[in-house]
Amino acid sequence: MTQTFSLRKLLNLNILLVFGVLAVAVKWLGLFGGEAGNDILIFAASALAIVPLAGLIGHSTEAIASRVGPQIGGLLNATLGNAAELIITILALSRGLTDLVKASIVGSVLGNLLLVAGFSLLLGGWKNGRQHFNRQHAGMNATLLVLAFMALAIPSLFDAALVEVNASDAELLFSEGVAIILIVLYGLHLLYSLRDPSNHAPEVPSGEDHGHAMSMTQAGVMLALATIAIVIMSEFLVGSVEPVIEQLGWTEFFVGIIIVPIIGNVAEHLVAVQMALKNQMDLSLTISLGSSLQIALFVAPVLVFVSLLFSNKLLLVFNVYELIALSAASLVTALVALDGESNWFEGAMLLAVYLILALAFFVLPGAAPVAH
Repeated sequence: MTQTFSLRKLLNLNILLVFGVLAVAVKWLGLFGGEAGNDILIFAASALAIVPLAGLIGHSTEAIASRVGPQIGGLLNATLGNAAELIITILALSRGLTDLVKASIVGSVLGNLLLVAGFSLLLGGWKNGRQHFNRQHAGMNATLLVLAFMALAIPSLFDAALVEVNASDAELLFSEGVAIILIVLYGLHLLYSLRDPSNHAPEVPSGEDHGHAMSMTQAGVMLALATIAIVIMSEFLVGSVEPVIEQLGWTEFFVGIIIVPIIGNVAEHLVAVQMALKNQMDLSLTISLGSSLQIALFVAPVLVFVSLLFSNKLLLVFNVYELIALSAASLVTALVALDGESNWFEGAMLLAVYLILALAFFVLPGAAPVAH
């Protein structure tokens, strides 16, 4: 979920906004000879520009949430916690890139569970030694992660029977039904977290400077402007995906599972690592595990219904490689989280799993088969 962003970190990330100007100059003003032949430049520049914009959305959302109370604030964070990636995937759906969207859903979960948690445990453990965290809170999140994997895997496995009888309407109905159940479950998870004090996510110590001096109006204006800018940059990014894939020899699968999730979540990832370095592992794991839950239980189901607006519908049907990756990530992260303590070697193990999967997806040619 979205967590507090320090003002200093935002200022550092905001340097990357210059790439947004570059992307506009190339795409709209014809800099460097116009759009033709510059798809890679547009892709890279817009991707880098999305990083600080996602941070600004997180900062403004947190500023608003801190003033409206925990109930509304929690709902606001749940809605906008992955706004950047949600915008990118909606635009991808509008262009019919459903495989890219499904890969980005899987990639976001993998990135948070293995890459972010891995770096947090590695760097935090290397600096602070053995670290401890709330076993009950982490255990519940780990259990929900396993449940989320099962909920995403079941439609994929049962889809074979529907394909055999050419029941496309039933396929869509199945995905919609599962999506509704997941959204309700996520709502119940938020309600339980808010009502049970023992399961509350940890707060950042009040001594930190969070840059929340802005008023509600200022935060609202920042949120609106950053959202509009992300829509523009995401349109540039998605529009250049297919030419970039062709020019670089990448697959849509690799871009969706590795590149897009990193772009949309870098700012949040940095906060998780920063908290681990400060020996605040409860908060660090809340960011990484909580964001994974938000993707699996909220963002993915929402995208199923958003896809109804377009010609290509999104089904919660993933290929066998995506399911293997999700099962590995869920299992290893649950095992790490259940004992209430961590060390740097556990972080190294998580990173090793992520690198193996990233290499596998990079060398995997073309589209992977659905898990029938």
